[in-house]
Amino acid sequence: MSFVHLHVHTEFSLLDGACRIRDLPARIKGMGQTAVAITDHGVAQAFPDAMNAAWGGISDDQELSFCVSPSHRTVKDLLARGAFTVSMGTAEQVVACDYVGLVSGNQVPDKFARAGFHATKSEFVDAPCIDELPIAVSCRVVSYDPESCRLVGEIVNVSVDEAYLTPEGKVDVDKVAPITYDSFNKTYVRLGAVVGRAFHDGAALK
Repeated sequence: MSFVHLHVHTEFSLLDGACRIRDLPARIKGMGQTAVAITDHGVAQAFPDAMNAAWGGISDDQELSFCVSPSHRTVKDLLARGAFTVSMGTAEQVVACDYVGLVSGNQVPDKFARAGFHATKSEFVDAPCIDELPIAVSCRVVSYDPESCRLVGEIVNVSVDEAYLTPEGKVDVDKVAPITYDSFNKTYVRLGAVVGRAFHDGAALK
């Protein structure tokens, strides 16, 4: 007798799912089944989302702050979940990173997938991490002021793909090839060149 699961929750069901969509087809096939019904709930359209946040940074020892307007779907999602992740854009993924800043999740709910991104749920907060970006900061929402558009998040964890670490366990910035937004020229600039040693070189002027 054939059998089909008609009630399956994935990682996109808020606080009520653990199955990863990317692994589900192989699992179902391995059980000899030909179909499955995914019945996710509790999130907007069950799609992960991402956006560019050009205005922000570290605002306290354990906090990040950003200026993001309440109209963004990403803002609505993170407020509903009480958490978010921040990933550094890279030179390798510059096109995808720019795309998620050009297109609104309100009009294109699957823009995350269209960018070629894949998501893995953070182990520390209820928010997705972008698999293609090697550094992710997991944060809990501390506050959000829709009038000033200021979002404050508590840093819970910083994750780095081991493939981007040196043999000594430090982040290899050259491998990561992080990018930053140049507002003067409206371009993305790759970071990485070492020009000095922090809290050291200035001692020459003492």
